[in-house]
Amino acid sequence: MLDSSFALLGGSPELLALFVGFGLVVGVLFGFFGMGGSFLVTPALLMMGYAPRVAVGSGMAFVFGTAVIATLKHHDLGQVDYKLGVIMIAGTTLGIEVGRASVFYLEALGLAGGVISVAYVLLLGGIGLLVTREALAGDGAGIDHDAADKDLSDYEIPPVAKRIQETVRIPPMVSLRGDVQVSAWVITFVAFLTGLLSGFLGVGGGFIRMPAMIYAIGVPVPVAVGTDLFEIVFSGAIGSYLYGQGGGVDLGIVVPLLFGSALGARVGSAATAVVDADGIKVYFGGMLLVGALAVGIGEVGSYVGSELLETLGLLLVIGAAVVVAAAILYTALRSLRATRRRGAASPE
Repeated sequence: MLDSSFALLGGSPELLALFVGFGLVVGVLFGFFGMGGSFLVTPALLMMGYAPRVAVGSGMAFVFGTAVIATLKHHDLGQVDYKLGVIMIAGTTLGIEVGRASVFYLEALGLAGGVISVAYVLLLGGIGLLVTREALAGDGAGIDHDAADKDLSDYEIPPVAKRIQETVRIPPMVSLRGDVQVSAWVITFVAFLTGLLSGFLGVGGGFIRMPAMIYAIGVPVPVAVGTDLFEIVFSGAIGSYLYGQGGGVDLGIVVPLLFGSALGARVGSAATAVVDADGIKVYFGGMLLVGALAVGIGEVGSYVGSELLETLGLLLVIGAAVVVAAAILYTALRSLRATRRRGAASPE
């Protein structure tokens, strides 16, 4: 499998190693945050000079393969609400088609690359600021050593989600994991918007869908992560098929990325069981902010014709992924060691 990818990449061992290593790192982020990692992969491919439809389509194909791996792990942890996931699929499917059509239209006008990059900067930065601010303002942004034993009903529903649940009472009402009741129309609306972004930006939609599940629907953070991944399996499959029909999926990119992410996704998924909700939010918000900065620098470099700025943007994208993945693993291992020490010190 890797031999064929090696040939498709022009026989470049450096490029092959880069994609495998990047896939490993993004897989950790994927399993931990509940998003496909193409919010990093797609802009990186754009900065490497790939055509917009190839960068978006290959990102979607990568999303699909990694989502399957990570969802299985979250299923084992009991963090997937299948009812919520199934309701979202219809709205997401329609949104993806609208987003995909928009990309092809903008590409015909020669505007796709710039518009997609600007949209990334605005969305990554805005959501990153929101999530980071909320997490740091809350209690226990550090490690919760009892996170693995926390019941889903113990997670506090954000004030915005409470207001939505109390205000929008349009039937049918749906009961979700964590003792959450919400209108099916709220879920469908969130699904359409994230599907639109998924098709337009070449992402699974997780970097906006996961916060939307928390702040608009009100589900517990671990369930938002696991259910988001389950839904990404379908949105990624649909998006990959649609872009593949238009020649937008490059297997030379997708295969080595998936090879690396196979291990990373399971490791990242397991880490959510030992890192508390605010800890997940802090890492998530910081990752989005750095991603916004990286894409912004790369786009400015492309606009003014500066290879230095384009390279700096690419290095920031890759460096941010590596640093945050390492921080996730460190925090998870630290929490596990602390739990084991307490267990050893407790009386029989």
